[in-house]
Amino acid sequence: MASMPREPEAFAEQVVCLLKRLKPELDVSLAGPSELIVNGRRLDLDNLYRLVSTDEPRGVEIVEQYLDHLFDDDSLAAAAMPWQVARNKIMPRIQPVSIFEHLSREMVAHVPYVNETIVVFVIDMPQMTVSVTTEQMLKWGMNAEELDEIARENLRAFTPEFEFRSIDTDEGGHAIILAQQDGYDASRLLLDEFFLQVAPEMDGDFYAACPSRDMLLALSCDPEQFVSRVRSRIDEDFLRLPYPITNKLFYVTRDGIAGTATEAA
Repeated sequence: MASMPREPEAFAEQVVCLLKRLKPELDVSLAGPSELIVNGRRLDLDNLYRLVSTDEPRGVEIVEQYLDHLFDDDSLAAAAMPWQVARNKIMPRIQPVSIFEHLSREMVAHVPYVNETIVVFVIDMPQMTVSVTTEQMLKWGMNAEELDEIARENLRAFTPEFEFRSIDTDEGGHAIILAQQDGYDASRLLLDEFFLQVAPEMDGDFYAACPSRDMLLALSCDPEQFVSRVRSRIDEDFLRLPYPITNKLFYVTRDGIAGTATEAA
C-alpha cells in the first residue's frame, strides 16, 4: 500500500494530483500548505492530514476514499448547507495573513486579528472541515463579525475546560502548554476563558504563542532570560511544525490581547 508525504505542502500537492485523476472534471489548484481551491471554493486539508497520520501505510487509499466521499453528491451539498444546519458547526481558526498570497481576500469570510493574523471560519464535519466563503456567509444573511461571535461560542461549548501541562524552569519562569490535538489548540487564544484559567497561575498578565495550529503556549513575562529562550524555541517550532501561524508573541490581559511583545511594551 502506498503512503503519503509527511511534509504538509508535499501532502497537499499529492492530494491535488490524486483529485485531478479521480475527478478530472473539477478545477483544482493549490492555495497554501494545507488548502486547495476546488471549483472556486477553498478546501481545508487539516482533517485529512490528521486522518492519514493515524495509518500512514494506507495513506493513498485513505485519501482516495476521502476524496470520493467528499465530492459525491451529498458532500457537495455541504456548500449549500442552510444556516440552521451550519450554525452549530462553525468554528474559528487563526491563520497568517500570508494566506492571501495564494488566495483572494474577497473569497474568504474572515476578521482581522493581531500579529499579522486573521480569524477564518470552518464548518466542522465528521470527516472534513470546509472553510466558509464570503459568498456562503452572504447567502446566510450574516456578516464576519457575527460569524466570529458564533464561532467562538461553538468553540467554548466544544471544550469548556482546558487541559494544561505546567512547566517551571531554573530561571524562575513559568510556562503552560495546551496541546489537545483536536485542530483548535491555537484557536483557544480567542476565548476569554483562556485568560481567566491561566492568569491565576501566572499572577496576572502573560505572554502567549501559537507557532502552529496545534500548539498554544502561555509563559510568564519574566525573567528576561527565560522569555528569550522560549522565543528561540517558538521560532524553531514556527519553521518546523505543520500549519504554522506566527512566531510572534501575544500579550494577554483581562482587557484583551495585544500584538507582539514589542508592541505591548
